[in-house]
Amino acid sequence: MSVQAVGFIPARLASTRLPRKLLLDQTGMPLIQHTWEAALRAESLAELVVATDSEEISETVRNFGGRAELTGEHPSGTDRIAEVVRRAYPRAEIVVNIQGDEPEINPRNIDRLVGLLVENPNAQMATLATPIKTREQRDAPSCTKVVCGADGRALYFSRCPIPFCRDRDPDEVLGTDSPWLLHIGLYAYRREFLLKLTELPPSRLEQLEKLEQLRALEAGAIIQVGVVDHTAVGIDTPEDYARFVKRFV
Repeated sequence: MSVQAVGFIPARLASTRLPRKLLLDQTGMPLIQHTWEAALRAESLAELVVATDSEEISETVRNFGGRAELTGEHPSGTDRIAEVVRRAYPRAEIVVNIQGDEPEINPRNIDRLVGLLVENPNAQMATLATPIKTREQRDAPSCTKVVCGADGRALYFSRCPIPFCRDRDPDEVLGTDSPWLLHIGLYAYRREFLLKLTELPPSRLEQLEKLEQLRALEAGAIIQVGVVDHTAVGIDTPEDYARFVKRFV
């Protein structure tokens, strides 16, 4: 690809449900290194950087040969990335936000994400989604849903099971051609839009749903959504990590 895309893994040491999770190393290497090595296989990234406010994480990343940039404290990973981009990456045209707690991320999904912005010059952001196939995912507020237009542009994100199925049994629809899409928390931004977005105050819908991407939609941004098969699992609890360790070893 002719554009310069840089991947960033925002990382903080504090974690409520699983303390110090990015440094857990029961597999023989820290969790953050698993994510780093998976993301490094993406062909679209010119560079990969960990953005962290933790000296300990920074040292860990450097010890396994990665690049880390120290930041101040921020309310979100997006803000953390924006600080580093503004300070040190003036030539990055596309900025990719990669979750540090997804050690099994598919690098081809990162390439797909960058490709969405290359192929859709009017879009300011891109993200991914995958079909919902279970009632639990569809109905769980912790699983964010996205509704898209025919051209793949995001119309809305919600914790509710949107679209609403008025005249049919929703479980019957789920079992055939599911209309529900699970949003995957992987983002690509055009550099200037990222810097602009992080200067805007939290928007009304964002505060109601607690979904940061709604700030972009309310600001009039075009968010292009790619639908992919998704198998990566985020590590949020001790049980999640134990299952990951079992799969790895």
